[in-house]
Amino acid sequence: MGKGLGFLILIALCTLICEAAIFRPISDSHRSAALELFTPKHGSFKSLNETYKALRTFNVLGIGQQPDIKAATCKSVADTLRSPSSALKDLFQALRVNGILKCELNKETFAGIASKLKHSVNSASSLIDYYYSVGSLVLIKGQTSEVDVHLGDADSVFRAIKALSQSDGRWRYSSNIPESSTFAAGIALESLAGVISLASSEIDHSLISLVNKDISKLLDGVEKYDDGSYYFDEKLVDAHGHPSPLSASSAVVRGITAFGTASDEDLNLPGDKILGLARFFLGVGIPGNAEDLFYQLDALASLENNRVSIPLILSLPAAVLSLTRKDQLKVNVNTVLGSAAPSLSVKLKQIFSSGSKDASIIDQDLKFDPENAVHFLDALPENIDVGSYIFSFEIVLHNPEDKKVYATGGRTKVPISVTGFIKVDHADVAVLDSDLGNVETQKRLDLAGENTISLSANHLQKLRLSFQLTSPLGHAFKPHQAFLELIHESKVEHIFVVGNSGKKFEIILDFLGLVEKFLYLSGRYDIQLAVGDAVMENSFFLPLGSIELDLPEPPEKAARPPPQPVDPSSRFGLKAEISHIFRAPEKRPPKELSLTFLALVLLPFVGFLVGLLRLQVNLKNFPKASAPATFAFLFHLGIAAVLTVYLLFWLKLNLFTTLKALGFLGIFLMFVGHRTLAYLASSSAKLKAA
Repeated sequence: MGKGLGFLILIALCTLICEAAIFRPISDSHRSAALELFTPKHGSFKSLNETYKALRTFNVLGIGQQPDIKAATCKSVADTLRSPSSALKDLFQALRVNGILKCELNKETFAGIASKLKHSVNSASSLIDYYYSVGSLVLIKGQTSEVDVHLGDADSVFRAIKALSQSDGRWRYSSNIPESSTFAAGIALESLAGVISLASSEIDHSLISLVNKDISKLLDGVEKYDDGSYYFDEKLVDAHGHPSPLSASSAVVRGITAFGTASDEDLNLPGDKILGLARFFLGVGIPGNAEDLFYQLDALASLENNRVSIPLILSLPAAVLSLTRKDQLKVNVNTVLGSAAPSLSVKLKQIFSSGSKDASIIDQDLKFDPENAVHFLDALPENIDVGSYIFSFEIVLHNPEDKKVYATGGRTKVPISVTGFIKVDHADVAVLDSDLGNVETQKRLDLAGENTISLSANHLQKLRLSFQLTSPLGHAFKPHQAFLELIHESKVEHIFVVGNSGKKFEIILDFLGLVEKFLYLSGRYDIQLAVGDAVMENSFFLPLGSIELDLPEPPEKAARPPPQPVDPSSRFGLKAEISHIFRAPEKRPPKELSLTFLALVLLPFVGFLVGLLRLQVNLKNFPKASAPATFAFLFHLGIAAVLTVYLLFWLKLNLFTTLKALGFLGIFLMFVGHRTLAYLASSSAKLKAA
């Protein structure tokens, strides 16, 4: 029970910490995850698409020591770009990889695929075709200046892509597909941005204004979580399955930032939604697969480097502050990738008590430590006691021009847990008379030390336990957990919740009404008290002593104690050593008598040998040829083996083993005996014929 209560307290504390640190910039944990998730096999990745995702992820995270894949990858890039049968998607992936690796490619290679891509733009019939062909031309433009990739009729291409847009800001993949897609909106905006950068003449501003309205409609349909993060959900299921909110949101962010960078007009996007999208990607934490990690970091990199709106993330190095240690409130403000923020101030505007709508108006500027790049508050407000709070901060940019570049999202609310030492006093335990409530036995308790009280009671009496809990500011403190536990000597446990009235906690156990709950078990009960809370630094689980209960005998139909679980170690562990007492051996005859008996037993065998000599037995008929002699020898050896089996049967073998052995030997003797007798019969016939 003690371990369980401690575990619940730990879970509650961890929950508060995790909730207070939802949004943090990219950290070293992402770098470790990237190196683990993106691991090449035999010097290269499976495809150019996977290669680009790995290289892009490494570049965003600033990982210097990358796997050495350039030689094998550049060969694959060159083969793909030079092959006349390469699809648009393969050319696009190869150019993306080449943009990072800078492989050695000549002008003719780029010129050859540029003409093919221009033709694909003019003959494109779907959004995917426009995305790959226009995107590939943009990549060539960034990798070489010797090849002309400009589109002469950019307006018509722009209009063709815009024609696939819908009234809600989403896009269709083609005119033959009526359903619209959020993911398609992202790649459409990215394609339009490419058309603007490839246009040989300026695009009609009315078309760009229409796309700006589409972006506004798209943002109007964005989904929102309770924590203030925004995301785009994908409702269209295509041939590749159902895109996740992470991939759909990443595509939209990449498209919006690309279009905003390519066009000269101000998109005038709401800063709270841009910041909410950044919070969504950061709130994912560290994804468990390589694709999700790429989508997360690719979107954050787009938010980090754009001219539309760069979100600033307010985070806390520590979301748990101790009144005992007099911890300072510290706040960090960075971009999504952890870069330094511009000159700004952080104000603590309000403090909300958890579970209450009332707020304390603070409006206090935090000090700035330029050496550590952290904003801090020397001391918490005097009225802050232990508990859970929501601190409301506001970021104020010093330079007016920065307000056009950075998104702060107004006020930022952050959960903070304030811990402290809870005073425990006026603790006592008493045995009361059931009728009048008079105290028969009362003992003081030291809940900060050890207690070994010993009480006794019967079923007509009561047990009372009381104590007081006071916060550091002298207020009544109500913990998450306050349990009194009684454990019978047979390991049957009974748990009771200790109620409170203000500062005083008290529980009275009427044993007369609890005899059935106690299963009429008399005897010794250990008393334990558990008091714990996530903000209580001195949570405790203490044994208080024991009480000897005298309960009445159970009636016939009373419930019996449940069987106690068997400890596996007692069932499967080491057993006690068993000492055997053997019967004393019987008295044996003298050694000389045993030897005399052995000689008498062997005497007939000696007589048998003498008889053979007297009868003049000879071996003249024993075969002399090698093969018949071998069979004859094996026959006699088999006879000896049968006699040996008889001897072993008399000494130790059982009947079944003996019969099995004799069966095999019988088959063997039948074979070799037949061959031996056949030879002898043949020899005898030859002698008679002669």
